[in-house]
Amino acid sequence: MTNRREFIKQVTAASIAAAIPGQIFAQRVTKKSNNELIWANLLHLSYNMWEDNTPLKYQTKSSPSNDCLETRMWAHCYQPELTFDKNAWDQLLKKMVDAGMNMVIIDLGDGVKYDSHPEIAVTGAWSPQKLMRELKKIREMGLEPIPKLNFSTGHKAWLGPYQRMISSDKYYAVCKNLIEEVCSLFDTPRFFHLGMDEETAVHQRNHENMVVRQGELWWHDFYYLVDLVEKQNVRPWIWSDYAWDHPDLFFEKMPKSVLQSNWYYGSQFENISNPLNEKYVRLYDQLEAHGFDQIPTGSNHSNDVNFGKTVEHCSKIISADRLKGFMQTTWRPTLAPCFKKHCEAIEQVANAIG
Repeated sequence: MTNRREFIKQVTAASIAAAIPGQIFAQRVTKKSNNELIWANLLHLSYNMWEDNTPLKYQTKSSPSNDCLETRMWAHCYQPELTFDKNAWDQLLKKMVDAGMNMVIIDLGDGVKYDSHPEIAVTGAWSPQKLMRELKKIREMGLEPIPKLNFSTGHKAWLGPYQRMISSDKYYAVCKNLIEEVCSLFDTPRFFHLGMDEETAVHQRNHENMVVRQGELWWHDFYYLVDLVEKQNVRPWIWSDYAWDHPDLFFEKMPKSVLQSNWYYGSQFENISNPLNEKYVRLYDQLEAHGFDQIPTGSNHSNDVNFGKTVEHCSKIISADRLKGFMQTTWRPTLAPCFKKHCEAIEQVANAIG
């Protein structure tokens, strides 16, 4: 995975609230305490968002290895059966609660047999009823479940046949059906994560079908998805990396109503010698300068210090009004061989919470 600051007058929290009916963002002078922040973890029900094909060596019903990296490589390829372990999931949720975390973002993908589009489901996908029972259990544990469907063409394999209909009338109809159904299943969640990251040719170099929306088409489709979510009285949430290469367009066109998650998984945040890394870290400052609400995202994907450093860095530069919390990402499937890696990620969040 590729590693994921012009100062202008900050907008007030009241102006942001005016753009988001039903949302109240209280203005603060001091930083939020840790128990006021979102401490989220991204977990995958489905992992079919990376490649749209499966090399012969990975065409097996389950991972051919007990090694986490090998398992990740296997799950990175399109798999027609659900790559998910319920026992690992249950234990991870409990560890999140014990760590003081309060939110789980669930990447659903084709891991649910949606009533509106059962044809995209993989073998072993959950029924809507099973998902709702699980959401009830998660809430009773003290965790807030948030849905994620990634609508980036760099992560489109979960859409099944519709991944080759991007920007068509049929595609728009399917997006509408899925977003409305998921919002209903989650009983009008506070947020809906739309993904929208890594829509480049480079990120699709191993895809059989490459699609990159550019210019006004990307914004047209993005606005369409945002509108669908907001019509459900839910706040859209995205990855912010479009701004890395299109900063002027991003800050001209991006609505303040959209919650932002920039991401950077390196270990250096100050005096960065690598200009690419400096670009990624600098976006946290730029988003703050332009008045966007943020949930910065860290990971133990590449090292074990990134999440703590992300919290330390962003807590200093983002105002309490706009710093909504932090997200941890492991970028590993929810499978037994990667259980230890997931646990290490949760422990890093616990250390940051203190």
